[in-house]
Amino acid sequence: MNRMGFAGLALSLVLMCFANGCGESKGDPKAEAPPAAVVEHEQDVNVFKVGHPEQFPLFTAIEHAAAAQLVATGVVAPDISRTVPVISLASGRVVEIRARLGDTVRKGQLLLRVESSDVSSAFSDYRKGVADEVVAHEQLGRAKELYEKGAFALKDLQSAQDAEDKAKVDVETAAERLRVLGSDPEHPTGIVEIRAPVSGVITDQQVANAGGVQSLSSANPFTISDLSRVWIVCDVYENDLGNVHIGETAEIRLNAYPDKALRGRISNISDVLDPSLRTAKVRIEVVNPGLMKVGMFVTATFHSEKKEMNAAIPADAILHLHDREWVYVPAGDKTFRRLEVTTGETLPNKMQEILTGVHAGQQVVSNALVLQNTVEQ
Repeated sequence: MNRMGFAGLALSLVLMCFANGCGESKGDPKAEAPPAAVVEHEQDVNVFKVGHPEQFPLFTAIEHAAAAQLVATGVVAPDISRTVPVISLASGRVVEIRARLGDTVRKGQLLLRVESSDVSSAFSDYRKGVADEVVAHEQLGRAKELYEKGAFALKDLQSAQDAEDKAKVDVETAAERLRVLGSDPEHPTGIVEIRAPVSGVITDQQVANAGGVQSLSSANPFTISDLSRVWIVCDVYENDLGNVHIGETAEIRLNAYPDKALRGRISNISDVLDPSLRTAKVRIEVVNPGLMKVGMFVTATFHSEKKEMNAAIPADAILHLHDREWVYVPAGDKTFRRLEVTTGETLPNKMQEILTGVHAGQQVVSNALVLQNTVEQ
């Protein structure tokens, strides 16, 4: 067939298609509508289905009676009754510092040296008093000789005696002033040595080299604290104050040493609440084993005499995952549900106290790690 014939045949077929109604839909209009949307609910990530649930033994949580607990945060502070300020009664310029903040010092140890004009003035008064006392003593001696010979009146002898007595008082006063300022009358110098009044740790320093000391009108150069016993100061909410009583013990755990438990006695509960936080300061006295440093954060657990009932399950029934603690409980139809729990104290016979998440009588998988490994495969 030539090209002209093929073109004519194609044209004829196109015309026949239009004549017979090609392109017109004669089907059901509903069949041409888009399919209805189907919503698929997301599966619970804490529910797992297993083929043979009988492979995972169950344990029925038992009841455990425990003292009610209250946990509060606190900070280590020095015992104020064991804290002594280091003062300088002489004002002047610091010429040498022998101790620093945080140093452990002994009683009588030299802490700093101060060049003071107060001491120089006191020495001047002392030496003048000594000279006046010498003159008064000589005058009294001559007065006694003249009085014995009848050439001196009694009242003049009494005046000479009074002058010597007053001169002695002036000498003693000037010498005592020097000793109070920290200087020795027998070794005159303008330098005052400030020594530690007690043994302990320097917990505050308010002086620097070449700095000035303004006697009692300024901040104390140092503060020394005996840290053999310290205070734990906690904030307890108003609603929890009924569980805290003076004289009861508390368990202390340092954030720096969480595995070491210490015991302390509640010595004071503040009578004034923080108006914004609604908390009261609770003070606990603790013997410092040498680990506690001023400013450390701690967790204090108060044990009340009131008993509360919690659950107890095997320690192996608890799964430690993502810094949380979980247990598996049967959910029916070969499924297990993973529940988050809050644990309490470790109990004998490898049991664990459960504070929240599981109640007594509820069943849990006795070995959570085995089930976890199974569902992850």
